Amino acid sequence: MNSRQPIPVVVLAGFLGSGKTTVLNHLLAHRGGTRIGVVVNDFGSIEIDAMSVAGQLGDSMVSLGGGCLCCAVDGSELDAYLEKLAAPVHRIDVIVIEASGLAEPQEMIRMLMASENPDIRYGGMVEVVDAAEFDATRARHPETDRHLAVADLVVLNKTDRVDAAERARIEKELAALCAPGIPVVGADHGRIDPELLFDRRPWTETRGQLSFEDLLAEAAGQDTGHEDGHDHSGHAHAAYESVEFVSEQALSPRRFIDFLDRRPAGLYRIKGFVYFGVPGHEERYEVHAVGRFLRFAPQPWGRGEARLTQLVLIGSGTDGPGLLRELEACREPAPHQVRPESMWGVLRYVARPADPADPADPEIETPETETPEV
Repeated sequence: MNSRQPIPVVVLAGFLGSGKTTVLNHLLAHRGGTRIGVVVNDFGSIEIDAMSVAGQLGDSMVSLGGGCLCCAVDGSELDAYLEKLAAPVHRIDVIVIEASGLAEPQEMIRMLMASENPDIRYGGMVEVVDAAEFDATRARHPETDRHLAVADLVVLNKTDRVDAAERARIEKELAALCAPGIPVVGADHGRIDPELLFDRRPWTETRGQLSFEDLLAEAAGQDTGHEDGHDHSGHAHAAYESVEFVSEQALSPRRFIDFLDRRPAGLYRIKGFVYFGVPGHEERYEVHAVGRFLRFAPQPWGRGEARLTQLVLIGSGTDGPGLLRELEACREPAPHQVRPESMWGVLRYVARPADPADPADPEIETPETETPEV
């Protein structure tokens, strides 16, 4: 049995000039030890220092030594390249698809939702918006509104090029164009915290010759764990707060879903594991949320592993103590007495349809097989 967890696939979209390639390069340069698979429609715009070492890429898959695998594909080849990237030999942690500036992200999302590849799962769609050219972009590309409507997270880039009043106006318009509660993250030069999209693994120590990873970090001026005396308060992560919640007591599935439905727009990401303990559903449930995108994945407990809930919530301008109080209110002292149908709200966000052979499972279709949760 394959015990590997599916690799999240994040779609990075935005019209030409919005800065999505800059965002992608920032993610690559600040990924820590995370191995990122990258799929792009227009490879020529990627500005990774080591591309000259990689040689002519064409339509082939190339390993860049430090963990970045890049492919240049069109839509018809996407499934094949995702299958290659997801192969165990590459040990990829996350895949980022940079959609062409003229691509229809809805079609890419639909393709990922319908994929039968068990090694990947849809991880949300991020739309990059140029603050300085917002009105002009909407005039040239009326489909902008349609793209924003399916976004799970919006990056308002180039905020350094507009004043506070203009930024506030754009953010108000984005709130009207996006689905309710969709978070908008401000950025300049594409600098957002990678932790909003994926976990960064610790840097591995290297000796002797510098690795590709070390060179990338050095070129980007990134802190690799050495004491450098620099002030990091201006880094992207300084704008976000992280809250951790641990409970040895099970959580009520209904109260927890209510909490997720009411989560504030400033709560950009939720990750971790939840223990519900409901009869027939005693597994641990991995939870992954990017913006309004939400997914649960049931997994077996490890031998001797403690049954508990462990969550990390990352946001900006949120009430950390208030969030913890709401989670505390989700505790369930007698999960064995909770009826199995209380899990229906959770199972709506499981990547596979519920098993009709199990009478405890509702015979419902995962709603995100047609359109993403917004």
